[in-house]
Amino acid sequence: MFPKAHAVAYVTMALRIAWFKVHHPLPFYATYFSVRADAFDSSVMLGGKAALKQLIREIDAMEKKTAKDEDRAVIAEVCLEMLARGYTFLPVDLYASDALHFTIENGALRPPLGSLPGVGEAAATAIGEARRQGPFASQEELISRAHVSRAVVEVLSQNGALGDLPPSAQLSLF
Repeated sequence: MFPKAHAVAYVTMALRIAWFKVHHPLPFYATYFSVRADAFDSSVMLGGKAALKQLIREIDAMEKKTAKDEDRAVIAEVCLEMLARGYTFLPVDLYASDALHFTIENGALRPPLGSLPGVGEAAATAIGEARRQGPFASQEELISRAHVSRAVVEVLSQNGALGDLPPSAQLSLF
């Protein structure tokens, strides 16, 4: 038998979550995505409503869905809901994004560095530590100071997170 007190605790928790979702949506979404960040893929989730709907259709069409696929579909649905409510995502940024947590900036959410596929928790944390020493002069300096692989830097570059950070600090005279 399921104890009544336990059921009351679940209902109370559901009401609290619903209250925050209605009255403080951005902190709710920031917390929700930060907790479920392992299933959040910024390269897809920042693509807008059409990309999110396409992802959901693709996952629904799969014959054998993994738990990760189902988690990605749920995250995509929550992203669609957030966009429908008028809130947006900011792009991942080398300096502005937190290493592991979503942050609220100017009425929008900024995903963390670790939300990009191929940028793991260790790499994101290392980049966060390295940028405290000051701005990076080049991608090579990012690799050497943060001790991350070239593949991580390529993922950041492909997703626009590096801005105009040059590949090397050497000047070209010609």
